[in-house]
Amino acid sequence: MSRPQDPPRGFFPFGNPFKILSPKNSYLSPKLLSLLNSFEVDLAARIKKLVPSDKKDILTFSWMKQALESLCETHKSIKTLITDLELPVSAWEDKWIDVYLDVSVKLLDLCNAFSSELTRLNQGHLLLQFALHNLEGNCPKNLSKARSSLDSWRQHIIARNQRIENCRAILSSLVGSLALPKVKNSAKGKVLMRALYGVKVKTLYISGVFAAAFSGSSQNLLYLPVSDEIPWAQAFMEMQNSINPEIKNIFLSGGLTVLKELEAVDVSVKDLYPGIEDGSVSIALEPVKKLVTELSEGLDLVSKEVDIFFKIVLSGRDALLGNLRSSGAAAAPEKALGKNFIGQTGVRRP
Repeated sequence: MSRPQDPPRGFFPFGNPFKILSPKNSYLSPKLLSLLNSFEVDLAARIKKLVPSDKKDILTFSWMKQALESLCETHKSIKTLITDLELPVSAWEDKWIDVYLDVSVKLLDLCNAFSSELTRLNQGHLLLQFALHNLEGNCPKNLSKARSSLDSWRQHIIARNQRIENCRAILSSLVGSLALPKVKNSAKGKVLMRALYGVKVKTLYISGVFAAAFSGSSQNLLYLPVSDEIPWAQAFMEMQNSINPEIKNIFLSGGLTVLKELEAVDVSVKDLYPGIEDGSVSIALEPVKKLVTELSEGLDLVSKEVDIFFKIVLSGRDALLGNLRSSGAAAAPEKALGKNFIGQTGVRRP
């Protein structure tokens, strides 16, 4: 599988968010500087925690759960910052609202895609359970049934999910949204835009990792250059430079899947085939049962975190729309935003 060429670090296709807060462009009060600094320091700390001490932890369900928890905390933090800025929705420019609603609806679409894939993978658990049940008695007439179930499970795992296939287009669109809207005569607005930039970069990168893992394609893995002048830039680049090469190496290994727990089950399943042929399979069953149980539990944990993240994004979107309507500011944005205002995704709980 070919490796996409990483763009040079100094390349800024999305604009430099530091410039919009440079002293020559605006004056920030000590309070605003403090709010921004606190937000960005916390963002850097959360990103650092996503750099695994052991590369073997990358693309484990434990790491994926941690990444989603971190995203949830970051999205909660931006909601807190908006409150602390005391910037009412009525003071938001239409273009800010447009960007926010457009990004949020795409994040909901990604959540729905990830949820559908996790559900699909979990459905394969039934095939594994049926196979293990037929192998327990070591009855010759059930061995063929067990082998058929295991074959079906492996085919089920490598089958394509159209929702996951669609993630690439959504990610590409979100990369374009990293371009910052111009902010005029609003110090609070500039703080908000820069903070939102950090949230979008982190969210987009992690979404790309998930899309790559679920699709089996490194083309969904993103490399996002950011300005060295941003406080969280070093942590973010360290995360990318640590995780991206390892994921690409996993893809090159040629396994059935890049998800660690899923691959472990596949290896153990392949070890069962010789025993099925000679009738000695019961010896190897217990380790497989343990791995299958861990796989199911891991899928459930990640699914729950996707659900939580979905609800956080949806609640933020609903709050904005509610505030627009209550403030009487909804008429113009609704006309301008069209589908983005009312939602163009089939919103549901994952």
